[in-house]
Amino acid sequence: MERSKIPVLDLTPEVEELWEDFQAAIARVLRSGQFILGPEVEAFEREVAEYLGVKHAIGVNSGTDALVLSLRALEIGPGDEVITTPFTFFATAEAIHLVGATPVYVDIDPESFNLDPKRIEEAITPRTRAILPVHLYGRPADMDAILAVARAYGLKVIEDTAQAFGAVVGGKKAGTLGDVGAFSFFPSKNLGAYGDGGLVVTDDDEVAERVRMLRAHGSRKKYFNEMIGYNSRLDALQAAILRVKLPHIDRWNAARRLVARRYNALLEGVPGIVIPDVQEGYVFHQYTIRVLGGKRDAVRRFLADRGIATMVYYPVPLHRLPVYSTPPGEFPEAERAASEVLSLPIWPKLPPAVLHEVAHAVREAVGSEE
Repeated sequence: MERSKIPVLDLTPEVEELWEDFQAAIARVLRSGQFILGPEVEAFEREVAEYLGVKHAIGVNSGTDALVLSLRALEIGPGDEVITTPFTFFATAEAIHLVGATPVYVDIDPESFNLDPKRIEEAITPRTRAILPVHLYGRPADMDAILAVARAYGLKVIEDTAQAFGAVVGGKKAGTLGDVGAFSFFPSKNLGAYGDGGLVVTDDDEVAERVRMLRAHGSRKKYFNEMIGYNSRLDALQAAILRVKLPHIDRWNAARRLVARRYNALLEGVPGIVIPDVQEGYVFHQYTIRVLGGKRDAVRRFLADRGIATMVYYPVPLHRLPVYSTPPGEFPEAERAASEVLSLPIWPKLPPAVLHEVAHAVREAVGSEE
């Protein structure tokens, strides 16, 4: 496939900016001879815990594993139900299935694309054990309202923070408000490794200990396994790369917000599209517009013809995926979002000229070019 002139994401600016630091970090790990867990991972865990303002940070193999281990550490399993959103990447629901529990979907708020707290209570049953909100596109979910419901019903809260590293909710970092937060370091994330990686954070000592055991085959001490666990350990090389990048994350997130504001200034008032809200705590993993009137796919083709890559996150809501032989309910807002959302190119150093070219093409595509 021919590479687009303007990609959805370009990681090369950060690589070039930090090239010497990356080389030094990689050399340090190679010369140490310790490549899985060890001092490099421990140092990253300390530094990221301090950044997030949380007691425990445990590096794992991926964001998906972070969700699975979080659920297992909260002793959620067969017979339990977990309330979550149908408008997210499948890993959110997949993790619930993998521990033997059942995802129960609640429709989204159409303005934020996040789990609608007003709909949660009606989905609670005697089997409900937890709520699993997703901070989609880097916009935090309404955690005050979600936590209020959770407290009223004695439910655990697991935050899927894969797309929102560094986002702020009421003065606290996303992922630190619930019982457990799960993060992904997939390379495209705001804080991304150069391979797979994930993180579980919590202030609960017992939960943290269980996560540490689960990531190492269910053992505190090697060869003395106490539970069935996983091989889910963060690589030292990835930890070293993340340590280089972590001090820059607030600056990069601020740059993403600036890109979003510039897009909004150029696209505000264009009929046929809805632009996202921009607030100080949002980190814009994606800059996602709605294209109304059934024109999303036509707009996407128009942009592709001009060498502008876009993405649809996500074209099929979870309850409509082929994995379900019978869709578990109807969720009209999630289905409408899946037919309208379009994510435009965004990264911290997106050149203003490129941003103007993309916005100009969007205006032209929807027939609003002046």
